[in-house]
Amino acid sequence: MATDKTAAKRARAHIRYELADGTRVPGVTTVLNVLNKPALVNWANKLGLDGIEVNKYVDVLATIGTVAHAMILAHHKGEQFPGDEYDPEIVDKAENCLISFFEWEKKHDVEVVLAEASLVSEQHRYGGTMDLYCRLDGVLSLIDYKTGKGIFPEHMYQVAAYRNLLEEHGHKVEQVKILRVGRDENEGFDEKSLADTSREWAIFSHALKLYQLGVGKIAA
Repeated sequence: MATDKTAAKRARAHIRYELADGTRVPGVTTVLNVLNKPALVNWANKLGLDGIEVNKYVDVLATIGTVAHAMILAHHKGEQFPGDEYDPEIVDKAENCLISFFEWEKKHDVEVVLAEASLVSEQHRYGGTMDLYCRLDGVLSLIDYKTGKGIFPEHMYQVAAYRNLLEEHGHKVEQVKILRVGRDENEGFDEKSLADTSREWAIFSHALKLYQLGVGKIAA
């Protein structure tokens, strides 16, 4: 039976993004690592003040979130999630945190166009794997799932980058949504819609240029 850390690693496939000529380029999340994330620093500091060991706490929650995220994508792709490969306790907790997602889905008509699709921008030289591109109640939509405590600015920069990837490949995007699925009963469920992502795209573009200038590098 997989340990918690092994389960998280299995659920996260390492994707290499390459241009048509074979040149390797960074992914969206790698690019955004050049930005400071003060919300995460404050959150970790609060855990420490509460006497909670941050690394262990993050490991457990990250694994639950990773498995829940993988379950949602398997659902959209019509695939059976390999639950027997994971710690039963983690799977149970991940399934419990999906209740709010399925309640949301019942209220909408979701027609999947692309699920967990990886695309590369030849123009801007980066790649990314978005969660879901679909017709949501008839509207062409980019949906990104987050499992965690909140929706942060870097999440909006991320979906703006995904939107650009879709549009560069000829897929019209009429709306963007971030759905936050909490990892326990305290984290809840949240939905954020973005009609215009031009500001967020501008921020991502600047982060990409910083990365390309050498602020960070592609991991081997």
